[in-house]
Amino acid sequence: MGQGGVRSKIRTARAPGPAVRGTEAAWSLAFGRASRDTASLDLAVEAARLERRGLAELLELPPERGLIAVLDGPKEGLGLIVLGPDLLAGIVEMQTIGRVSAGPALVRRPTRTDAAMAGDLIDRALILLEEALAAEEDLVWAGGFRYASFLEDARPLGHLLEDQPYRVMVAEAVLSGGAKRDRIILALPAEGRGPAPARLRVDEEAKAGAAFRAALGAQVMASAASMHAVLARVTLPIQAVMALQAGDTLRLGRAALDRIDVETSEGRRTVGGKLGQNRGMRAVRVLADAEPAERVSPRAVGPAAKVHAVRAAG
Repeated sequence: MGQGGVRSKIRTARAPGPAVRGTEAAWSLAFGRASRDTASLDLAVEAARLERRGLAELLELPPERGLIAVLDGPKEGLGLIVLGPDLLAGIVEMQTIGRVSAGPALVRRPTRTDAAMAGDLIDRALILLEEALAAEEDLVWAGGFRYASFLEDARPLGHLLEDQPYRVMVAEAVLSGGAKRDRIILALPAEGRGPAPARLRVDEEAKAGAAFRAALGAQVMASAASMHAVLARVTLPIQAVMALQAGDTLRLGRAALDRIDVETSEGRRTVGGKLGQNRGMRAVRVLADAEPAERVSPRAVGPAAKVHAVRAAG
């Protein structure tokens, strides 16, 4: 890739991300408290700042002889935490000789023993950060990470980490009132893969429920319902029905146009009403207190009469 492509990629990675409120303070407090809890180390975190960087920029940040710890996160996401050599030396000294010596650390490569002594502190700090962000949106990208392994140098990072934007927290740690000071670098994938905080999950579930109810209501209102307007109902023996011919008359008793039942296709009465017209079409006006339509008993059917009425359907 040419220089122009690299510069373009870096500019894209540096594009402003979502506003972060309180994450820097939460990380400062979490790392300081974790140092006291796991190593009885007096440590204050100063000047924490959160930036958005691409992989190419991230690879340039680890200092010489710093401890590079790889973090495992949600959905196979990988992150990074780097402890500067003086910070690492202070953590080791506190756990071995019980105090932090003044002056810079000896120049040497971090070892697996160093990583083991710092691993509990790193995990504790990440847990405390999670707890501090439990109700914040930043939990989605900052939560769920734990110490996995360490690297002796930064060369494998370009192959190990995904080529994507990262949220990078750079801060300065001050040990034992200033006996030592050095940088802490926390880098996590910018696009969060963890669970949303409980507050956001409740909001999302409420929105999903409202959307489902609205969609269901729209489907119900758009559905067709077949209804029948019944003026009267006649019950006849099967023999009489089989003998019906064109021109026969069925007597409907006291059936009236102002006593009509509106029934489902299964014959269940829903409301009553009366027959009328609307814009030249037959219509039924629903009446809340309408009496049921006439139920006619079986009557003789004469072969010479004309069919009068059986059912009005609409």
